[in-house]
Amino acid sequence: MTSVWALAALWLGLAVIAGLFSIWLRVSTALSEIMVGATAQLIFSAFIGSAVLGADEGWVKFLAGIGAIVLTFLAGAELDPIVFRLKWKEAAAVGLASFLFPFLGCAAGAHYVLGWEVMPSWLAGVAMSTTSVAVVYAVMLEFGFNVTDYGKTVLAACFVTDLGTVVALGLIFAPFTIKTVVFVAAGIAAFALLPWLTPRFFRRYGSRPSELETKYLLLCLLGLGRWRPGPTARRCFRPTSSEWCWRERWARITR
Repeated sequence: MTSVWALAALWLGLAVIAGLFSIWLRVSTALSEIMVGATAQLIFSAFIGSAVLGADEGWVKFLAGIGAIVLTFLAGAELDPIVFRLKWKEAAAVGLASFLFPFLGCAAGAHYVLGWEVMPSWLAGVAMSTTSVAVVYAVMLEFGFNVTDYGKTVLAACFVTDLGTVVALGLIFAPFTIKTVVFVAAGIAAFALLPWLTPRFFRRYGSRPSELETKYLLLCLLGLGRWRPGPTARRCFRPTSSEWCWRERWARITR
């Protein structure tokens, strides 16, 4: 148990350092955290060992995953339907362009320049075309862009980009099984039921010290995450001289 507290203290220490750098350098906190994390991993791997940060620990993955889920949810809550209806052409154009150009360009470069096989090349294109709605939202929140029409349009474009990534992953790699049917059916039922149920639940049981709103939202988000179809294919590819399995790459993308 002591190692868990020590590892948590190490992560929070790096977060404090990243926050200080963002203040001193006057840059985004999200950018500072990414740079500090990458630098720490590089230094620890060179002198101590890559396992010191505990990135493969189950509780670390859980906290990272739930943080990304909640941030993405909050970013979605910032979308203004009125602004999106007015700016949907701009959002769709920016989102599709930011997905298609990196996707096709990186896939072509991996296949024709680096000599990778077809499927690993497609995967490289997907990996390089995705964006992080959570990071974009954190930056916009920090600088106040989330309340402007411009910021809401960019945020909507990020969702379009991520939607293209998810569709590409599903069409190219995901096996279509009975779990896919269950997931689609559960998703349609949830998307139809929750908009009707949530405001009524909040009006009846909200604004209490028990904070049922937070627990309810986490229940819905984690429940939807439970029913998502996971990668089950195990086919491996050989891009050049080294063999690797795309399932591991998938896990890194969706982590």
